[in-house]
Amino acid sequence: MPARAQSDPGDFTVRALVYGDAVVRALEAELQQEYVERYGGVDEAPVHPTQFAPPDGVFLVGFAGAEPVASGGFRRHDDEAAEIRRMYVVEDRRGVGYARRLLAELEMRAAAVGYRRIVLETGLRQPEAIALYESSGYTSIPDFGFYAGRDLSRSLGKELDPPA
Repeated sequence: MPARAQSDPGDFTVRALVYGDAVVRALEAELQQEYVERYGGVDEAPVHPTQFAPPDGVFLVGFAGAEPVASGGFRRHDDEAAEIRRMYVVEDRRGVGYARRLLAELEMRAAAVGYRRIVLETGLRQPEAIALYESSGYTSIPDFGFYAGRDLSRSLGKELDPPA
């Protein structure tokens, strides 16, 4: 494992970017490589870039200073729920709270546009992701989506607090 870069979790900003942005594409390529290493192949679940466009969705990138270190977005799942997709933190920037802060921002923005719940799929070979979601209030829900019913898939959901 590479040496962890010095990270100041206080120097973290989040920006909405279009899914086709070069910064997003570079983080997505790293994420897909991680899926290859953990699962033996890329994530084949269909994703269309416009699904992350307002008003039904958003794609966020977290920056430590000027460096992109985290990403994730949500898209419409149904009239009341958003689905989180493509959560990722650069390997040498993990463990300082970037994923938790990005997740909280996604939840806040989803609630602000009217969603009452958030759902997501993750995999059993991503125990740190499962730990993050469970410690953030997510619980098991019936399987859904592209990987529903597959042994390594886990579906989680959470009720959102209404916007203040």
